[in-house]
Amino acid sequence: MTFLMRIADRVINRPLLVMPEKAAVIVGVLAGRLGPIEQGPILAQVARNMPESNRFVGHNVGTGASGTPERKPYRQQDGVGILSVVGALVNRGAWLGQDSSTGEVSYEGLQHQINTMEADPGLHSVIIDLDTPGGEAVGAFETSAAVRRLAATKRVIAVVNGMAASAGYAIASGAHEIVTTETGVNGSIGVVLLHADYSKNLEQKGISPTLIFAGAHKVDGNPFEPLPDSVREDLQAEVDAFYSKFLATVALGRGERLSADMARATEARTFIGEDAVKRGLADRVGTFEMVLSDLTNAHGHAAGGRQPSEKRSKSMAEKPSTPAAETEAGFTQAQLDAAIVAARQEGEAAGRAAATTERESALAADRERVSAILDIAEPGAETIVSEGIKSGASAADVALSIAKSADVKEARKRSAALAGLQGDDAGARGASPATAGEDNRTFPQTEDGWKAEWEASAPDSDLRKNYLKAEHYVAAKKREAKKGASK
Repeated sequence: MTFLMRIADRVINRPLLVMPEKAAVIVGVLAGRLGPIEQGPILAQVARNMPESNRFVGHNVGTGASGTPERKPYRQQDGVGILSVVGALVNRGAWLGQDSSTGEVSYEGLQHQINTMEADPGLHSVIIDLDTPGGEAVGAFETSAAVRRLAATKRVIAVVNGMAASAGYAIASGAHEIVTTETGVNGSIGVVLLHADYSKNLEQKGISPTLIFAGAHKVDGNPFEPLPDSVREDLQAEVDAFYSKFLATVALGRGERLSADMARATEARTFIGEDAVKRGLADRVGTFEMVLSDLTNAHGHAAGGRQPSEKRSKSMAEKPSTPAAETEAGFTQAQLDAAIVAARQEGEAAGRAAATTERESALAADRERVSAILDIAEPGAETIVSEGIKSGASAADVALSIAKSADVKEARKRSAALAGLQGDDAGARGASPATAGEDNRTFPQTEDGWKAEWEASAPDSDLRKNYLKAEHYVAAKKREAKKGASK
């Protein structure tokens, strides 16, 4: 199978997350203007002329589980892994970017690298070094999800070191932070689908293809005839579905910095350097070397991110050498483990204390609501409320008991009758009726009198038990007086 056939199989009638310029090159190749790949390997030459992944930083040899050196599928330096995404992106294949001679990087290979980085205890951070125009839609969102999983365990910064367009930006969006160079190209959040109609070209050459098939849609979008409207609508629906997924993927990674609506508003445009930062596609302008230095120096800081230059810790070269069993901060692993256990225990204790305080606050609030029922309770409900307070019943249960109580209804009638008699008697004497307190003192039937009566009662008296506050008693007496006057 030729390269031409492989390219055609991957791009014709398939949604692509790729820059329009890249799609134009593909069209040119497939149209025959650039000739067969075997006779003139133009795409391979272009790919080889592209800036390759950074081979001058770090090394790909680490320590295996047995303590012996082993080759890693990525480069690393001072605990920082480097994930190179350089070239066009395809779903399957063994291409890992820096080892590819075709200029292709596969999602399959990237996910293998990401999974290995996630499991590597020697890495505290990862840089995603991007210079890609994008590529196939299938596999792009799964790779972005893998980046988000990696970001849950390690500090991940994407560096737009040239270009992160379309699928490349989808991958970058999963990082904690996107840093773009001054001339870095960011965005192209859109989907394109290429259909090639060779019918007129074949007609000129006297070729009449005949398609023999089963299934009404088996040859939809074939290159031997113009695209019917119905098939165009189906392909557009597929593009729209990938577009929605693209927007959702960006929003998952970027959050409020670049929501789905904000990403849609870019209308698949690209933005360079500082302009990308202003639009929310990137977080700051910087360089690969700057980010690597920040992550190396910041290891040991709680934030794990960029520190102001005057506050940055010394570089590894400036630090005195320490035993292998120690970390960069000068603590042994045992000390770190003990600190983690202590912090976890302290956090759990604080959580339990907070939960207890919250429960106590809730109980106190409900008890206050029960007491407040006295302000609106029917005559005769004081005993129900008092018993509810003693038993710890909720305000809702107390209110329900009052509503169902036959004693309350009877007490209402007696209270109304008594209030009428007292009113008549007071009217005859030309004075307000008064009540006798527990010490046989007489108190006028006024707000001040009721308050004085409650305050004069003993702390363990029935009055204090039924009314926790003087205001509750005054409110109840006012209510009784009002009901008596309306009878």
